[in-house]
This record gives sequence, structure tokens and C-alpha cells, in this order.
Amino acid sequence: MCCSSFLKIMMFVFNGGIFLAGAAILGVGVWVKVDSGSLLGILDSVDGAPSELSQLVYVGYLLIGVGAVLLIIGFLGCCGAVKESRCMLLTFFSIVLIIFLVEVAGAVVLLVFQDLAGEILSDLEDGVRKGIQEHYGDSESLTSLWNTTMEQFKCCGYKNYTDFDGSPFNVGHENLYPTMCCNVTTTPDVCNKNAAHNSMIDGCFSKLLQFIEDNAVIVAAVALGISFFEVAAMVVSMVLYNKIGSK
Repeated sequence: MCCSSFLKIMMFVFNGGIFLAGAAILGVGVWVKVDSGSLLGILDSVDGAPSELSQLVYVGYLLIGVGAVLLIIGFLGCCGAVKESRCMLLTFFSIVLIIFLVEVAGAVVLLVFQDLAGEILSDLEDGVRKGIQEHYGDSESLTSLWNTTMEQFKCCGYKNYTDFDGSPFNVGHENLYPTMCCNVTTTPDVCNKNAAHNSMIDGCFSKLLQFIEDNAVIVAAVALGISFFEVAAMVVSMVLYNKIGSK
């Protein structure tokens, strides 16, 4: 009896961890979809963008799906332990095993993409610069997207302020540049070529690479934690499954 109670407690602990991880992933997925001012939105609009990169716009849906599944299996595991249902425990084990294998495959894909991210983004430079020089200041949607991105990432253009040379904004405002391309503490009045050059604001290309690298580490750490709970929960569920069957 004592052993059975201990196993149930362990099931609650491990599945509670899975449930909370699912809720967190679900929240991140919703945030990604709501946050329209993302660099991925800009890159996805570039003609000739690599298919690997264009698929990243669906990462929000993937996170929402994974989060929802983790919520369900966490709830299912707890119910199976309380009701001592062998059917629910076996279903729980099968689903967690499938999710675990998918996560391993996803981790491999993430590592591969992280290595290729710099090369892929570098190949997009000409297309992004062309889009800025032809439409920034003329297209309301592209201008708003770039302004939001530059404000959020504290960056200027794709590589630097020269990306805006000859753009409708630059020509229409007598060779001025977006205010995000200048340091407001040193150039508070206007953001002209000299001020933008002296400000040395980093381009969004380097900021995006840093963003990918930082978040890849976070995702890997979260995935490792979830995997621990999943493996532990699978072991406990099978022990409890066999113990219920032997009664």
C-alpha cells in the first residue's frame, strides 16, 4: 500500500512538471503568433527566401500544438494514477514515448538549423536590402514592420544604416534616416548620414543571429528538463501499471 501511494505521488510530481511545461510552451506559442512585429515576418516577405526559413513562421503553431499535447498527457497521467486505470496508464505511456521521440528528432533539427542560420540569413541580404530601398517609407506595412523590429531589437537596417540609402523614406526626407539608426543621446535633433555613421547602431542581421543562439540554448534546456520528466513518468507509469495488474 505504501509503495502504491509513493508511486502515485511520483506520478503527480512528474506529470505536474509536464503539465506546467506544456502550459509554458503553449503560452510562448501564443505570444509568437500574437507578436506580428517579428524579424521572421520581414524575412518571410523576402522573395526567394529559403524554404527552411519560411517554415519558421509556423513555429507558433508548433509550440501551441506541443504545449496542448503536454497539457493533455499530464492530465491523463494524473487521472490514470488516481483511478488506477491500466488503460489510461498504457495510453499515457504510449503518447509520452511518441512525444519523446519527436523531441529527440526536433532537437537534431534545431542543432542543424542553428549551424546553418548564419549562412541562410547571409544569403538573404540582397533581397532584404532591395525590399528596404524600394519600399521603406512607401509601403505602410513594410515600414511599420521594420520600425517595430528595429525598436524591439535596438538595431538599424539589415546590416547598417546604409541599407536605407535611396529608399523612399531617405529621398522623401532629404537624406534622413530612421531615428532608430541614431543614438538619441548624442544626436537628439535629426538622424542624418553623419549622425547615423557616428552612432554605429548594429544591424538587425547580427541581432537576429544572437536572438537565435540565445533562444536555442533556452529551448535546449527546457527540452532537457521536459525529457527528464517524461522518462521518469514513463518508468513510474509502467511500474504502477504492472502493480495494478498483479492485484
